[in-house]
Amino acid sequence: MRVLVTGGAGFIGSHIVDALLQGGHSVAVIDDLSSGEQANVPAQAKFFQVDVRDQAGVAAAVQSFKPEAVCHQAAQMSVSRSVREPHFDADVNILGLINVVSAAAEAGAKRVVFASSGGVLYGEATKPAPEETPANPISPYGISKWAGEQYLKFFNREHGLNCIALRYSNVYGERQNPHGEAGVVAIFCTRMFKGEVSRVNGDGKYVRDYVHVSDVVRANVAAIQSDVPGFEPINVGTGIGTDVNELAGELLTLCRAELKRRGINRAIPELEHGPARAGDLRSNLVANEKAQRLLKWSPRVPFTEGLEKTVGWFADRLLS
Repeated sequence: MRVLVTGGAGFIGSHIVDALLQGGHSVAVIDDLSSGEQANVPAQAKFFQVDVRDQAGVAAAVQSFKPEAVCHQAAQMSVSRSVREPHFDADVNILGLINVVSAAAEAGAKRVVFASSGGVLYGEATKPAPEETPANPISPYGISKWAGEQYLKFFNREHGLNCIALRYSNVYGERQNPHGEAGVVAIFCTRMFKGEVSRVNGDGKYVRDYVHVSDVVRANVAAIQSDVPGFEPINVGTGIGTDVNELAGELLTLCRAELKRRGINRAIPELEHGPARAGDLRSNLVANEKAQRLLKWSPRVPFTEGLEKTVGWFADRLLS
């Protein structure tokens, strides 16, 4: 199959590209390299350095490759930036999506898989939230993801594109960018290996559903290859909650052990608590029964194993 991956030089997208190539698919990547790295794009993948906001550039790239399926991972990912710059967020996450999906329909693609978010759509969820949970996004980022799903419904109705919106929980793993408002695992790993203080917001009792990037990749590949018709939102998460105190404590132990294993005599400061961050949800979990039913998918990577892999990757990058 010919598959186009937008954001394919970034964290999740580059892993998807690797998996698709390993599966024998023909792959092209669209990425503006604003946060991704070209080194993440294998030589076997065709690469277009294009911003998804560039309508003409996107159309030219898509027409050149003529994908059968599109996996849309490119996004403005920061909630706080969306609050500061709602126009920019909408430009990337709504108009960028429209540019990509319009070009895909014009080029004859049959399926679109979209990186959505369970974390921003469901709000407070002390029990794993199913897809039927009413959406209640409060940030421009959440609103743009919700709007993106509505546009996919439109493209399904009007153009016959089969669309799946994968609503991710908190994704972590190798290649995650620790800069800006990135995942907390990447931020903690980077600070710990640099010998800097890691600060936990507030009391740290903020429960999240952490899913390893390799599991997210399997969900994307399953969705790309699926025959699920119409438009379907599908959660991608474990349904298991871990609070930030537990996460930070586990990472501190793993990072200290990694330094010792490598014979590096460097202290990692104890964790500190800073002020609470306004607007942080206390708990957010997603159910995955629908993914099991429609995609035959369930998470495979236990949390501690995933953290060990992630810590090892950051150690190789920061300590070598």
